Formats: sequence, C-alpha cells, structure tokens
Amino acid sequence: MDSMDSTFLNRYALPGQRVAPSQEMDMTNFSAPNSNRRRQNGIDTARHTRHEPPQQVLDRYRPGKADPMRVLDVLIELFNAHHTALRKTVSHKTRQERADFLRRFFRDLRLKAGFKTLPDPRNLGQRHIQAMVAVWQRERLAPATIQTYLSFLRGLALWLGKPGFIRKPDYYGLSVAEYRRHEHAQHDKSWSAAGVDIDAVIGRVCVYDPYVGASLRLIRTMGLRRKESVMLRPHDCVVAFAATGLPVEQRQADEYVWIQQGAKGGRPRFVPLDSLQRIEALQFAQSVTQGPGAHMGNPDRGLVENLRRFNYVMARFGITSKALGVTAHGLRHQALIEHYIEQTGGVAPPVRGGEAGAELDAAARQSTAHLAGHHRTRASGAYLGAVLHRRQHGGQPERPDEEASSAST
Repeated sequence: MDSMDSTFLNRYALPGQRVAPSQEMDMTNFSAPNSNRRRQNGIDTARHTRHEPPQQVLDRYRPGKADPMRVLDVLIELFNAHHTALRKTVSHKTRQERADFLRRFFRDLRLKAGFKTLPDPRNLGQRHIQAMVAVWQRERLAPATIQTYLSFLRGLALWLGKPGFIRKPDYYGLSVAEYRRHEHAQHDKSWSAAGVDIDAVIGRVCVYDPYVGASLRLIRTMGLRRKESVMLRPHDCVVAFAATGLPVEQRQADEYVWIQQGAKGGRPRFVPLDSLQRIEALQFAQSVTQGPGAHMGNPDRGLVENLRRFNYVMARFGITSKALGVTAHGLRHQALIEHYIEQTGGVAPPVRGGEAGAELDAAARQSTAHLAGHHRTRASGAYLGAVLHRRQHGGQPERPDEEASSAST
C-alpha cells in the first residue's frame, strides 16, 4: 500500500480501526509482488533508467551486430512501464502482456512467418508487419486480439521514435470483420440469462472456500472485478458519506465501500451500502477475514496465488463458458444489468431487449458506468448493449457506429 492509500484508510476508517505499518508492508507485497525486482534477462534496469538517456543505452547495441532479442529486452526494460499516450505508468498486467507479445512476435517472425534472419527491432519494416498479420489471419485470431497486437506494436514504434509507423488495419489487408471489435455487448452474459441458480452456486462455493465465496458475493452485489474483490479489505474499506467527498445531492447511504486496490488504473470509487444484500455481503466478508488490515484473499497466499485459487474454484464448480456457460465476470454483468433496471424503474437494457426513454437511459447508463468504475458513460455498453436511437419518421431504431475500440471492462 502506498502512502496515499495508507493516509486515506487511517483518516477515514471506522472508529478504532487503524492500518498498522506491518499491514501496509504486507499489502505492498500483496499488490505488487514484482516491485523490488531490478534485474531481468541480465539487464541492469536501474543503471539504464537512472543514469543514462535511453538513446545512449541503445547506442551500445549496434544494429546488425547485437542480438535482436537482446535489443528488444533493452527496449522493454527502458520503456515498458510507461503508457504510450499518457504521462503515467501502466499496470504490471499490461507490462507483462506487452512484453510477452513483443518477444513472441519476434520469435514468430522466424517460426511462423519464415524469416531466416531476425531484424533488429530498430530495423523492423512493413514487410515484417505484413507477414505477421497474414499469420494472424491464417490463425483466425479474434478482432479484439488483432487490435491489441497492433496497439502493442504502435507502442514499440513510439519507443523507437517512429509514430505512425503502424498503419491502419486495412493497410495490411484486414477486412472490417477481421479487425472491428464491438464496443457493445452483443448478448447477455449474466448468470440469470444462462439459467444459473445464482444463490445456490455461490452458497456451495462459500462452503468449499469461504474466501472465494465471499469474493463472489461482493461481485454479485457491488459489481466488482475479480481482482478488486480479492484485494478488498472488508474491515477497512467502509467510510462515512462525509469522507467520500461526493456532492451532498449524490448521497445514497450513510456509509460507502471504498474501492481502489485492484481497480484498473487505480481509479477510486465508492459503492453505497444502500441495500440489505450489499450489507450482508460485506458482513460475510468481514466474518471470513482475520480482522482489520486483512484482505479478502487467503492470508497464507500472495496475490497471484489467490487469483489462481479463485480460478481453480471457478473451474471446480463449473463456473466456466464450457460448463455452466458463465464466468465469474458474468456475475459483474449481472450486478450492473440489475443496477440499470433499478435505475430505470424496471426497464431492461437493450442487451435484454428493453428500450428506455433517451433521458432515462442516459442517466441509468451514467450511474452504471460509475458503479463499474468507468469514467466514460459509453463504457456501460459493454454490459448493457448499444444505445437505441429513438424512432424517427416511422423508421426502425438505429444503433450507433461500433467502429470505436472496445471499452475495457
């Protein structure tokens, strides 16, 4: 836990609750297990990033002489922590996925695209990109996957000072169907839509593993992400309305649950304890954990192990697309769809065939996006479906253009 998180918890904890220094250190290890690593693949990252400009570091690796994979590792160590568009760092998950892809991309140039000699990353050409896109087409990768891969390559190009090097998908011969991903939910991914007895399944999980069961109850009632539910500190996350900083006119409850650990981008949000279901889910989570400072994961395991345990329990109880036809993330969809229906006074979202009035729909979507932890209202479409335009001149409702990239859920 960083100092800001610690200050917040200590300032706004319930009476008698404090976060001990030892617990702060424990959370640091829990939330960032790789934060103390300084050397990877034999490269001294501290020396590279602190004492030499990036170009000076790269100049030591002459194109045509240095091992291309070694140069790639240097680039990853120099730039991978940074966001490609904003002045901020990216999550450890993004760093890992981007590094894994780039290394695999260069290996596949030889293994799948047929290049006998690997290019130095600084000499990467359009023919290399074109060849790998052809590989992805043959492998029938999903549009979202191709978009992600091209985004990672744009990041590499920016590291090399080549903005615009990666062209639009159609330049590489990709059809619209091959690269366009939908911004809006095409079908209902909630558990009830699949005919799952939600309370019964969660109840069985709670008996088998109370930690995971408590996480599912939090997801079910508050719309949390998996990681948010595992990292939540149920004894320390409760704050009074006055401590949230929310406008008085937005008050929905006396107490709120503060969500930030595990949230994408570390963006904080407050979920009102405005229903018996939410209060009971929180109380159950508090009964499972070992008192103030304890997170929802098993204290004998680290974050990665607890997330793996979560996935194992899901598979054991058939909470997979292949078994019951649902995932744990579908429980988040369930909570957000139900929240929308509550906000519209009973009107279902478009993904369930409903159509609320324009103003009512817009307000409900904004509230749903906020509960989900998104700043952009349109992100709610990933759960609710596309906005339906009002009928005009007797015509059929129109759906908005889905050209935009998918919102992260």
